[in-house]
Amino acid sequence: MATALRILGLAVAAYILIRISRAGARRLEREMSRGTGLDVIERTKRAQTLGRTLQKTLSIVVAGMAGLMILRELDIDITPVLTGAGIAGLAIGFGAQTLVRDVISGFFLILEDQVRVGDVAIVNGQGGLVEEVNLRTIVLRDEAGTVHIFPNGDVKTLANMSKDFSYFVLTLNVGYDQDVDRAIDATRDAAATLMDDPDFRPHILEPLEVYGIDAFGPGEFVVKGRIKTVPQKQWVVGRELRKRIARTFAERGIEMARPAATLRMETTNPKSQTPSPNS
Repeated sequence: MATALRILGLAVAAYILIRISRAGARRLEREMSRGTGLDVIERTKRAQTLGRTLQKTLSIVVAGMAGLMILRELDIDITPVLTGAGIAGLAIGFGAQTLVRDVISGFFLILEDQVRVGDVAIVNGQGGLVEEVNLRTIVLRDEAGTVHIFPNGDVKTLANMSKDFSYFVLTLNVGYDQDVDRAIDATRDAAATLMDDPDFRPHILEPLEVYGIDAFGPGEFVVKGRIKTVPQKQWVVGRELRKRIARTFAERGIEMARPAATLRMETTNPKSQTPSPNS
């Protein structure tokens, strides 16, 4: 009876510790997410990533220790279990080098704050929203809803599109017969109306920066610029900016470049043809 009570006490204690660890992780998320301004977004992402990792790790450790203590209460010698686990762990270590590589890569991925839950990232050429950052894998969901899972050890390239701030890069194709300066002024004026809009002003960190003529294309000037936004709002701001630029261009009679097509026609004069020897 006493053994059963001790086992029950161990199980309850383990359950309480797991619940406390989860509550502590959630509190950590709340504390790191406090404040105002742009920094709170970054801290929230960081907190969510660390909180979920801590919850999983502590739950596994507590459950493992409770299991070993329950085995001792059942008068099961855990020394062979630990020895066997050590030997098995060594054998698995040799046979599971890929798993070890994934875990180590995931540890440094989280430690260096390379990517967080809620970021928009491109991993090995595949873009999507980061739903999970685990010690072994990164989980992305693309715009079609497809889930992509990448082992951390196989991550060759990682581009975080929403860390600290973002840029929307604007490219305009203006015909050679148009006044480029008027087109640039119209673009800046359209961006200024966006800055004055209370629905979009919180998403914009800096006014539109126009580089000028970036390149010459077939029958067109390529004008390039960019606008700085809060993370993940570059697409919302960019779509509205394009709409306002198109409207401003139409009001001022400025035309975008149109695709140019060259039609070549060849005619043959029958009289100039050389007669065939057999004719």
